[in-house]
Amino acid sequence: MTELEKGPLGQRRGRGARERILNASKQLFREQGVNRTGVDQLCAVAQVSKRTAYQHFTNKDELIAEYLRQFDPDVMSGVFDRDDLSPRERLLAAFEVSASAPLCPYIGAAVELHDPKHPASQYARDYKIAVAARLTDAAREAGATDPEQLGEQLALLLDGAAARTRVINSGSFPTAAAIAAVLVDSAIPASRR
Repeated sequence: MTELEKGPLGQRRGRGARERILNASKQLFREQGVNRTGVDQLCAVAQVSKRTAYQHFTNKDELIAEYLRQFDPDVMSGVFDRDDLSPRERLLAAFEVSASAPLCPYIGAAVELHDPKHPASQYARDYKIAVAARLTDAAREAGATDPEQLGEQLALLLDGAAARTRVINSGSFPTAAAIAAVLVDSAIPASRR
């Protein structure tokens, strides 16, 4: 490979550019937020030209939406698709996974964008609805008397813990998990636990 084919850090140009752009967006959007991160900075960190960036993503809005899609495309499959856990255990495991994950990128992006029609805001909304649906399905499987209500309560509790963790920079998930256990146990008849 000639020197002209290499990028600034000796990497071959063009190969893996999309992945480098997405990795740069994960780093920068997490550290600075979506609004404070400029395309020039993204390109510099990803080691791509603006032209290359725009070949992969039509605009920054499209990149932000794709950044969110990359986090959890299967909607908490590490919790809800586990056969080794009972439905009740899956409901509570959602709080363990969320506690170990970085702060919620969906809430962060939606709050920063201020536009419910933005593609990333729409994706964040769809994702949050999907999480509530997965919680509702697990609640139904566990035998909850009102699975829709329990699913919504747990989704609200997850989002509240994520937002509180972000605002006060301190983990709120242990408290949220304790509240979740009370909600789950009061919604599921003892004979079904």
